[in-house]
Order: sequence, then C-alpha cells, then structure tokens
Amino acid sequence: MERNKNDVWVGLFVLIGAAALVFLALQAANLLSLSFQSTYALAAKFDNIGGLKPGAAVKSAGVVVGRVESITFDDKSFQARVGLAMENRYQFPKDSSLKILTSGLLGEQYIGIEAGADDKPLAAGDTITTTQSAVVLENLIGQFLYNKAAEGPPATNPGTQKK
Repeated sequence: MERNKNDVWVGLFVLIGAAALVFLALQAANLLSLSFQSTYALAAKFDNIGGLKPGAAVKSAGVVVGRVESITFDDKSFQARVGLAMENRYQFPKDSSLKILTSGLLGEQYIGIEAGADDKPLAAGDTITTTQSAVVLENLIGQFLYNKAAEGPPATNPGTQKK
C-alpha cells in the first residue's frame, strides 16, 4: 500500500513538472499570453508586415501595452489589416503612429506605438492611419547590391598602377 501512495505522488509531481515546462515553452515562444486586463480593439493598415504574427507585442517606450490579435488581407486596398487588443489602462492620442520593429538584428517583430499630441484618445474600433511598414532585410540587401552595380567598377588611379 505504501508503494502505491509513493507512485501516485511521483506521478503527480511528474505531471506538474511537464505542465510547467509546456507553459514555459509557450511563454518563451510568445504563443501564450496570460493577461487578465480588459482590452479595447484597434485596427491599422500596413503595406508590408514582414514576419509579424498574431500574439506579437504592442510596445510603447519598451512596455507591453497590447497584443496583435489578428492579421488579415484587405483585397480592396491591397494592404494588411492588423487587429490590436490594447489594455484599457493605456490610452493613446488619436494621432498616434505605429511602426513594425524588430527585437535585435534578426529577432521577432513587434509593433511600436508612438503617442501623438491630440487631446482626444483612441477609442474602441478606431483605425490608426499613420503607420510605417516592416523593414525587410532581403529588400535592403537587394537595394544595396543594385546601387553598387549601378556605380560600375571602382576607378583606379593611373599614378598607382604597377608597370
């Protein structure tokens, strides 16, 4: 009987440990966000969202103030429509702007919100029109190579050539 009781406790301990590991893995991968704060919905349109994913953070001054709730394609304007869930305790002016930023050189992408100067705050259902799209590394490299090719071969100084 004593052995069965120990087996139950060991099994329970293993299950709790496995659940804790799954929870930590989901938190680290930004696939799970536990927030019990009430939120309000905003929308924004971007020309290019890069690698932005639902669940990504919305940050202001480095503080998480909301999350990306959904990403859809608007076939009328040919832009990405991003739905945001902002925490009620953070209110931003109507003329605030959004940028898609990257943590580090090749890190995950998030949305940065810069507060404007308007007296009226954003309300649930508002659409933010002042946005800056993601910087795509492949486009930057392609533009750099194209500019280098357009310059032509490097010119040599005739006085420094070997005879």
